[in-house]
Amino acid sequence: MAVHGTVADGFEGVRDEFAAFLAGEEHAPGAQLVVHRSGERVVDLWSDGVTGESLVGVFSSTKGAAYLVTALLVQDGVLDLDRTVASYWPDFAAEGKSGITLRELLAHRAGVIGLDAGFAPQELADDRAIADRLAGQRPFWQPGRFFGYHAVVIGALIGEVVFRATGRTLQEWYEERIRAPYGLDLWLGLPETEEPRFLTTLPMLPTPAQQAEIEAAEQTPYGLGGIAFNAHAPGNGELSDFPNSRTVRAHGQASAGGIGSARGLAGMYAAAAFGLDGRSPLLKPDTAAEFARIHSEGKDLVSGQAKAFGLGFQTFGTDFASVGAGAFGHSGAAGSLALADPRQGFVYAYTRRRYAFPGGAAPENGRLLWSVVRALR
Repeated sequence: MAVHGTVADGFEGVRDEFAAFLAGEEHAPGAQLVVHRSGERVVDLWSDGVTGESLVGVFSSTKGAAYLVTALLVQDGVLDLDRTVASYWPDFAAEGKSGITLRELLAHRAGVIGLDAGFAPQELADDRAIADRLAGQRPFWQPGRFFGYHAVVIGALIGEVVFRATGRTLQEWYEERIRAPYGLDLWLGLPETEEPRFLTTLPMLPTPAQQAEIEAAEQTPYGLGGIAFNAHAPGNGELSDFPNSRTVRAHGQASAGGIGSARGLAGMYAAAAFGLDGRSPLLKPDTAAEFARIHSEGKDLVSGQAKAFGLGFQTFGTDFASVGAGAFGHSGAAGSLALADPRQGFVYAYTRRRYAFPGGAAPENGRLLWSVVRALR
């Protein structure tokens, strides 16, 4: 399988690692890989099945955009991490949620992971509809005591706080302050004019051993994991099809509905942490450090696995030994991963068109990240 694109001097090993991974892939993943050293793009690669300008569903890597908007509004003094969510959004106080702070919500400690009855597909595409339904929902655990991944609703919950505080949607803030100024190919609401560049997400093709592992790990859709991913709702479709809906792409649902490329994801994190196009970083060092500081660590009640979260952002210390302390970013269900590592001075973004086993950051990210760190050293 051919590798396309360019690397700067010293980053040939990253291209070699990308090529080695692709050579072992029976089914083309349609992968993109972009790396910035500080604000300079030094790796821009893609495989057969996509181009550097192709747009794909980035699933939960979308959340990075939502958290960046939130961080900017906190930095500006518009939002206060230690105010209650209900002080911005009074209806949220129902069912024992009055004391939940914005900090606890961002740290996945609110317990409002879904609805008892689940969401209809059309609701799940629209953050305002999600928020309206969740206002009256009881938490699934004592808020603040435990944490669990608010997989498909966190963007809507944060977005409603942003809307109540400012009168503008999170998507509007993202477009004005982040996407448009830098011309980023990462969209929360894909315009019709960009549709020709969108490539549908392709389903996972597990090996027999992987299929057996999937079946062995299956859980009831009425457990916390099922509720968090809306698996218990009538008519719930395959997660891999979520961005393949034009309705989802048009709304730009802030938990998982973003459409973009590795260039777009990398550009966003470069702008946030290092500055891009001659501009200063969007985040001040203290803001970046606070949002990257671990707020929730240990057993995630939704996944049942060891996880670590900052304020929204994943911190990756439990996942990738190559990533430095203070790094922040997010992965996506199809295999994407995007992050900024301020201490080591790089930004990394990877996307896949074909859904990867087992879901979340695809396994090849570990090898690719190490190749980047070796090149930097």
